[in-house]
Amino acid sequence: MRWIELVAALMLAGRTASVAAGPLEDGSAAYKSGDYATALRMYRLAADLGDAAAQVRIGDMYWEGVGVPEDAAEAVKWYLRAAEQGEVTAEFNLAGMYEEGYGVSRNSAEAVKWYLRAAEHGLVDAQLLVGVMFDEGGRLGLPEDDAEALKWYRRAADQGDATAQFNVGYMYKKGEGAPQDYAEAEKWLRLAADQGLVTAQFALGVMYAEGQGVSENGREAEKWFRLAAVRGDTTSQFNLGVMYDNGRGVPEDHGEAVKWYRRAAEQGSAMAQVNLATMYAIGKGVSQDYVEAHKWFNLAASRLTGVDHARAAKSRDETASKMTPHQVAEAQRLAREWKQKRF
Repeated sequence: MRWIELVAALMLAGRTASVAAGPLEDGSAAYKSGDYATALRMYRLAADLGDAAAQVRIGDMYWEGVGVPEDAAEAVKWYLRAAEQGEVTAEFNLAGMYEEGYGVSRNSAEAVKWYLRAAEHGLVDAQLLVGVMFDEGGRLGLPEDDAEALKWYRRAADQGDATAQFNVGYMYKKGEGAPQDYAEAEKWLRLAADQGLVTAQFALGVMYAEGQGVSENGREAEKWFRLAAVRGDTTSQFNLGVMYDNGRGVPEDHGEAVKWYRRAAEQGSAMAQVNLATMYAIGKGVSQDYVEAHKWFNLAASRLTGVDHARAAKSRDETASKMTPHQVAEAQRLAREWKQKRF
């Protein structure tokens, strides 16, 4: 091709790109203002010129029924056009349509194909989902494959996804999909925990509390349990109570133990309810109060089974033997009220 012809071709390509960009931007502005008819018209202009983003937005409008009647089949049509150009959101959406049978016959093979394409093209949600599918096995006919699961979790984790980072850390901790590696586990769990993922904060707390692949460190365990506990994690709240109750890794502080037992107990942790009841029964970290002790033993017994139930019930009955009938009735009333408020 002569130079002048090449320049002319590049100029034409540039004009085509700008024509597509203009309608797409106009469509987005109209959509934001609530003028859906204009938005659809502008998106169609861009889509007909091959703009994959516009094709996705048309698909979204038909899927959600915004400005047009809800039409899953029409949504599939537009997602397919964009997906065939490698538009990653369209690939992921199309996979979901094939999996659920929305606007198209259910087709597991097509669903897997498009989920994998979206994952291969870097979509974090797709990478995480594909990881889960291989982790669990059975979905869309995929086998359970820990190595494949770890591979896809790792790709999402490398992009900063906290859930994927937790999953990678957990698999290294358990030796699933790769040899057990506590250093790798701690690294990935810490990355997720630093992003505020409660499950990762709890898992790190356990590693440091029990010395799992790291030096046992009560202060570090307390730090991670506390971060998870203030976000409402009941097991972390219970663990903090135990640590302060027994002075394990932290100074013994029965008042602090009662505080964390209470938080977990109020959320329904039966073991925390037992420990809180015990504190009331013996006056440890709180004024002795048989009514409160009976209430919490009673609530715990109603939730526990087997040996744990028997122990809680025995403690409740032993507490009742030290109470007047009026006090027992009051404790039972308080337990009923607690259940009514919670359930």
